[in-house]
Amino acid sequence: MKINRRAALKVGGTGAVLAAAGGVWRAWEQGVWSAGEGPAYEPWRRWRSDPSEGPLALVRAAILAANPHNSQPWLFRVGDSRIDLFADPARDIGAVDPDHREMYIGLGCALENLLLAAGARGLAWRLGLMPDRAHATHVARIDLTPGPRATSEFYEAIPHRHTNRGPYDRSRAVPPDLLDAMTRTAGDDARLSWLVSDTDRRRLGQLIVRATEAIVADDAQSRASARWFRFRWADVQRHRDGITIDANLTDPLMRVAAKMLPPLSRERSDRFWLAATRDTFVATAAGFGILSVHDARDNAQRLRGGRAWQRLHLQATAQGPAAEPADRARRPRAGPGDRADVRAGAHGARRRRGLAGVDDLPGRLPDAAGGTQSAPRRRGPSDLDVAKQEGVHPARAGISRSRARRYSRSGLRCRSRTARAGP
Repeated sequence: MKINRRAALKVGGTGAVLAAAGGVWRAWEQGVWSAGEGPAYEPWRRWRSDPSEGPLALVRAAILAANPHNSQPWLFRVGDSRIDLFADPARDIGAVDPDHREMYIGLGCALENLLLAAGARGLAWRLGLMPDRAHATHVARIDLTPGPRATSEFYEAIPHRHTNRGPYDRSRAVPPDLLDAMTRTAGDDARLSWLVSDTDRRRLGQLIVRATEAIVADDAQSRASARWFRFRWADVQRHRDGITIDANLTDPLMRVAAKMLPPLSRERSDRFWLAATRDTFVATAAGFGILSVHDARDNAQRLRGGRAWQRLHLQATAQGPAAEPADRARRPRAGPGDRADVRAGAHGARRRRGLAGVDDLPGRLPDAAGGTQSAPRRRGPSDLDVAKQEGVHPARAGISRSRARRYSRSGLRCRSRTARAGP
């Protein structure tokens, strides 16, 4: 049977229309035009919207903290003058964090946000870490009393701190005075050491790549990590946690393609993560930092390290135009999308000129014998082994070239005055 030219054009045109309609439907279904919108992102907008909530308002700030794999591993019991913080075992990230080091760092980050919010709302606080040693999940007890109102740039930075997983500009250095200020911000309970020489940066970068290779090669760790990937937009909105395409890919074309195409298999996802670690996170870093404490296996010290980690995020996020004049004579004026980042426990910085932030790297580094250790020892500028300190988290530093996007966040479900992360 012959098909005339007009009929063929009609069939072809119909097919093109249907294909275009299918593409539009797929884009809508996958939230291509809705990044950062919907219920999964409301906690970032409503974090201090109701001043009458009392202590519960502090929890709204706490749940925006950095945390591993965006697992949000916290529970809060809220009273009229006390808040108890608990680890949520259901949000353990499994084989990736076998001794719960990263979980306790994330809980410390949430605790720091909560205490900053208390001061900003005129509440004095008394903190007890690990108040019941018989129950490892009871992380902290915070007693609250009326006190002077004390806002800070750290508090104001809480809703603007986001992880940036894009490349950094290796042609520009993070101002040394900013790195020094962040070192002081770590406080007495934790130390921050920077590795910015080419030799030290290369050595630690190689360890980070080897660590990622080890995680990818370990089936249990690979599966545990994959559990937290949210490829479908419907899953982002339903679960409101985990690692998302929008937050993980900074290149707009790659982000759209990843949303439109079928989800990657676990194996392909692992290969992508390894390539990003080697070719982006490590290759473009201006330097690395390591946060350390006296005993990286002690949960109370991990919590203190987490508090310091969150302060570093917030301090970096708070830097911007206000910090620019002092640097202007020493470095080129930043472009519209530029900011300085120091990458840590799950989240980085907002889009402001000259901005600094913190970003996370694999927390398990290979030891000399080829195995892994949960926390590397403290790394000094030229000697990667300093006595009496143990690392709890590595970071990367640099000037970011792309905008950081929000991770999804669970809202508050309250039952019997217990607030928890959960859709």
